[in-house]
This record gives sequence, C-alpha cells and structure tokens, in this order.
Amino acid sequence: MAKSRETYSKKENEKKKHKKRQDKEYRKEQRKEDKTEGKSFEDMIMYVDEDGNLTPEKPDPNKRKKIKKEDIELGVPKREKEDPIRKGKVSYFDDAKGFGFIIDRESDERIFVHVNSLDEPVKVNDKVTFEIEKGQKGPVAVNVQLVKL
Repeated sequence: MAKSRETYSKKENEKKKHKKRQDKEYRKEQRKEDKTEGKSFEDMIMYVDEDGNLTPEKPDPNKRKKIKKEDIELGVPKREKEDPIRKGKVSYFDDAKGFGFIIDRESDERIFVHVNSLDEPVKVNDKVTFEIEKGQKGPVAVNVQLVKL
C-alpha cells in the first residue's frame, strides 16, 4: 500500500478551509441572534445629533440650528480677488545659469524665477515685485521688477 503524500502546505490549506467554515458558521449564528424582525419600529429608528453622529435618543429641538437657504453654497466657495502683483526678496540668483528664487513676503514661499522673466538684472537680497504663473514644476515668477527705494 502507498504512503500518504500529505505535505505541509496541504495540511495548512486544510486548516485554512476549516477555519473559514467555522468563521462563516459563527457569522451565521450572529446574524440569527441579531434579527430585527421582533423589534418594534421605534426601536429601529436612529437620529442624527448636532455633530452629525447617529444616536438612538431623539435630539433636543432647542439645540437645532436655523440655516437659511441663501447661506448654502453648492460647489467650491468663491475665492476673494487677490492682488496679482506680489512683493518679495531675491534669495538666490545665479547669472551664469540664468535662474534663481524669490521668497514671497506674504506666504514665505520660494518661487522660481528665470532670467527671461526679468526686466532688469537682480542680485541676492534685492526687493522685487512680481506676478505668479503656473509652470511645469510649480509656481513661476514673471514680470519681475526691482523696487526703487
């Protein structure tokens, strides 16, 4: 008679299948215990409280907030008009390579500047005004002008 060829992986697969069957049977029993057929309609109702959470208790009508339909905005809220001309300081500029960076005074953001966007030559620590455009790799300063003191 031939010897049984039960390998380790076959045993493990059988254990997994057995565990799955047990879990499925357990979930089936849990569903039977949690049946909602015997409950009344009032027991099944859930309410939303002022924070947006579901609760079985009825919320207090005195805490209800009044919302006017005019105050509801659908979509993205409108942005306030920003001044397109910004002020900043040149933090780095390499004449040989033809580019540098400006630090925006309001947001402290570093913005790339190319020599083609300059009206006149700039140096490090010069105060400038500029506009921002979207470039391939992020914001780019254009129409860069020195601030005359």
